[in-house]
Amino acid sequence: MTIKVFGHLAPDTDSTGSPLIWAWYLSEVKGTPAKAKLLGEPNTEAAFVLEKWGFEKPEIISSVAEGEPVVIVDTNNPAELPEGINGTDILAIIDHHKLVGGLETKGPIDITIRPLACTATIMHDLMGDDAAKMPDNIKGAMLSCILSDTMEFRSPTTTETDKALAQKLASELNITIGTYASEMFAAKSDISHFSDAELIRMDSKKYEVGGTNFRVSVLETTSPEIPLNRKASLMESMKAVAAEDGVDEVLLFIIDILKEEATLLVPNGTVKTVAEKSFGATVEGDTVVLPGIMSRKKQIIPSLAL
Repeated sequence: MTIKVFGHLAPDTDSTGSPLIWAWYLSEVKGTPAKAKLLGEPNTEAAFVLEKWGFEKPEIISSVAEGEPVVIVDTNNPAELPEGINGTDILAIIDHHKLVGGLETKGPIDITIRPLACTATIMHDLMGDDAAKMPDNIKGAMLSCILSDTMEFRSPTTTETDKALAQKLASELNITIGTYASEMFAAKSDISHFSDAELIRMDSKKYEVGGTNFRVSVLETTSPEIPLNRKASLMESMKAVAAEDGVDEVLLFIIDILKEEATLLVPNGTVKTVAEKSFGATVEGDTVVLPGIMSRKKQIIPSLAL
């Protein structure tokens, strides 16, 4: 039976590219049939990467069958995976996020969770000498994942391992990192055809803090003025998204990649309290700028307090 390889809901570049990388490795190197899948539409940057490197968009799935073999990448959180995931035959987990718990397996499996900025970086190491067999499109996907997750090495999650691998891949592909990263970020910043609700959910995860459930959303962009011009409608849509998704509040951070700062939309007193207690900010209106805040995983989530 063909193994399904997939990442989290609301797939970004790493959760789109890493399934392609690992499915290639399993199929072409290990001789085990595998197919990359997605759990939703890829964001604009991920869609750009697919086209750039000549990949067909993987099939989008909404469910998994009892007993079918799967490999989970770029997450270990059941809330970010299809319903029924614990009924599948999970063969492996490859991730770079904190261990959440809640997944069940039918037997011992391979689990690799490392403190690196990108799942694709971990995969390169797991391949060992077989990484030399990667064709250019797989190398391109791997490079793209690293540049996206590190924001071209600006993110505090960046490690020297991620950076060295990206530079190696770029050299082999004869690509200038700065130029290519700018193309990726421009694609990510094109949000014109997305609804407010789609933007809020595009790169978001659910977290519980002190008994309050949040959907924590980030919009990484080189043109923050574009989403900020939609501030009023976004804040109105945050109410509907919270109600539909069964959370108490939405926290929406607009990350300015070039200035290396975040703007948090502040629609009510609860979010104001979060901004003040989590980040020591002084909130005087319906937005607050948080200098140096770039990473949901390393800077936002660990700081959340009420």
